Amino acid sequence: MMHNLTANILSVCYLIGSISFIIGLKMLAHPDTARRGNQVSAAGMAIAIIATLILYQSDGMHLHNYAWIAGALVIGAVIGTVAARKVKMTAMPELVSIFNGMGGLCAALISIIEFSRLVPASPMLHILIIIAGLVIGSVSFSGSMVAYGKLSGKVKDHAFSWQRSFNLILLTVVLLLGALLIRGGLPVSATYIFYTLLVLSVSYGIMFVLPIGGADMPVVISLLNACTGIATACGGFLYNNPVMLTGGILVGSAGMILTIIMCKAMNRSLLNVLAGSFGATASNVVSGKEEAHKEISLSDAATAMAYAKKVMIVPGYGLAVAQAQNTCHELEKLLQEKGVEVKYAIHPVAGRMPGHMNVLLAEANVSYDLLLDMDQSNAEFPTTDIALILGANDVVNPAAEDDPKSPIYGMKILDVSFSKMVIVNKRTMKPGYAGIQNQLFSQPNTSMLFGDAKDILQKLITEIKAL
Repeated sequence: MMHNLTANILSVCYLIGSISFIIGLKMLAHPDTARRGNQVSAAGMAIAIIATLILYQSDGMHLHNYAWIAGALVIGAVIGTVAARKVKMTAMPELVSIFNGMGGLCAALISIIEFSRLVPASPMLHILIIIAGLVIGSVSFSGSMVAYGKLSGKVKDHAFSWQRSFNLILLTVVLLLGALLIRGGLPVSATYIFYTLLVLSVSYGIMFVLPIGGADMPVVISLLNACTGIATACGGFLYNNPVMLTGGILVGSAGMILTIIMCKAMNRSLLNVLAGSFGATASNVVSGKEEAHKEISLSDAATAMAYAKKVMIVPGYGLAVAQAQNTCHELEKLLQEKGVEVKYAIHPVAGRMPGHMNVLLAEANVSYDLLLDMDQSNAEFPTTDIALILGANDVVNPAAEDDPKSPIYGMKILDVSFSKMVIVNKRTMKPGYAGIQNQLFSQPNTSMLFGDAKDILQKLITEIKAL
């Protein structure tokens, strides 16, 4: 009787945890409720963990090794808290990659442990879930670690002429070995095949991320995040744990939906992502020569914006590097006071991870209603007086539409050139993350405003106030 009561209470705790994940995810859809959504989800996870430690029983036995469990929880909590508090906004994508990779590694370790417990009579579905968790978790772990290296500048793009074919062959071998393990009746040791599968899965994760160019990294991060969610859901199936299953499904489905949306925005197919080498450059050299460009003074830029009817601000990684989001918001409010209509044009892959610019601007309390997606922005540019580019590069590069040889060719961009005037703020003429020159800078209606974004914005505010 007592065992049934304990099991029922545990089930209720798991239900509360699952519901909190769903509510939290819904609240993350809007900046006004995003912080509370994180807190709700965290509270649900805390309830699930505490309930498991106290109430979980298997074959009439409670959990043991509490010292090891407590130690792991404390170490993980300290590392996670310190890392999250100290990380700069510009390094957030790297942190996301590391955390995502750790999730994939945990899922793979679960599969390794559960494989060692298999018996000849184990159901085929059980084996399938173990293999799926191993493969997907390993790919997510190794791919995320390479993504971290590329985002932090520690790993360069590496590709060879038959990269796509090699990746597809490697993926096919992984799937075939997995199918053989599930089918059973192997002429060699299943353990040998299992660990071979582990090595090949890790190798595939490395090989499919290595050649991917900088402009496409947000898509890869989104896909790897989906993989971690799916692998976690496999662990939930293995342990019959509703919270783990629900969390994994939510992360996996949300990540996959986001991946598809971003692939559409980049004009890529999901097969391109899986095969790797899309958006990659054969070498890390800059393509194209630097063309003539003209500069604009601070006073002229300030005057043009102060007397414009509509200004579209296009934020990019340079804005994040300068930590200029609050200053940008101050400029926005000042222009609005002068009767200027101000909106923000957000490209799906601006920055280094999905939603990077949205998070950056939300941190500065920019109204969510002012953030326009790519299609909305492109409809506005023909009636825009000034497009102010703050540190964005590849997402406004006409080479994506005009140069078939460009590594970003085919990617949809923000059509800022349709504005009457384009002002581009950059530190230097150095190329963006994709490593190519930007044709926009030499167009007749484009003027360059060099300098640190925060410093330039502060000076623009001073000039506009003086008018």
